[in-house]
Amino acid sequence: MSPLEIVAVLLAGVGAGTINAVVGSGTIITFSTLVAFGVPPVVANISNSLGVVPGSVTGAFGYRRELAGQRGRIRRLLVPAVLGGITGAALLILLPAGAFETIVPALILLGVVLVIVGPRLSKAVAARAERRGVERKGDAAWVWPAVFGGAIYGGYFGAAQGVIVMALLGIGVAEPLQRLNGIKNVIVAAANLVAGVVFVLVSWVGWSDAEVDWLIVLLIGVGAFAGGLIGASVGRRLPPNVLRGFIVVVGLSAVALMVLT
Repeated sequence: MSPLEIVAVLLAGVGAGTINAVVGSGTIITFSTLVAFGVPPVVANISNSLGVVPGSVTGAFGYRRELAGQRGRIRRLLVPAVLGGITGAALLILLPAGAFETIVPALILLGVVLVIVGPRLSKAVAARAERRGVERKGDAAWVWPAVFGGAIYGGYFGAAQGVIVMALLGIGVAEPLQRLNGIKNVIVAAANLVAGVVFVLVSWVGWSDAEVDWLIVLLIGVGAFAGGLIGASVGRRLPPNVLRGFIVVVGLSAVALMVLT
């Protein structure tokens, strides 16, 4: 890589880490940058999955106050996050390259719609429980398998994974949006990390053409590490409606970029 490309990838990592900490879709920045510089799409996707992990970790650390008191929930949801990340990585290796790409924009759009209607759906669930004479407690039963599905998507590609996970949590978990954002960062970090480990192992044993470009991983990782701290600092100050609006804008932008490129 030329010095200019090195700087560009590093800055893309900062941008990805910042956006991922606030909502998600940062992968669009890094992935698009790598492909524009001639990196093969599969190599770019795999290397990026590892590179963005530090940003999710620092983003989760930045939300540590919002994560307080949610240890039990995090432990429960880490299981589907890990299993889903492994499954998604396996699908990327085993399936044809274009197998999921045709439905990715539709999944992101679904996530955006769920973010928009999430508060109404959540209120409707709570009202239904009240009519039945019970108080809504804990998480909806479908949250566990839904997180598993979101993590599969994240392990396979990951663009706007945060948008999708936030939408699901916003409907099924009775917590303020900022506390859900902290959980989202943990889930995304876990899914990307285990997917990256699968890619590394497969590359080492020669089971597929999957390759990891460690320079790319290092550059994106350093940038994302800083970006995660920046994003958490900014994101924690956003009012719920502003944060939700930002999620919608980023999600729609991700769809537009994927459709037009």
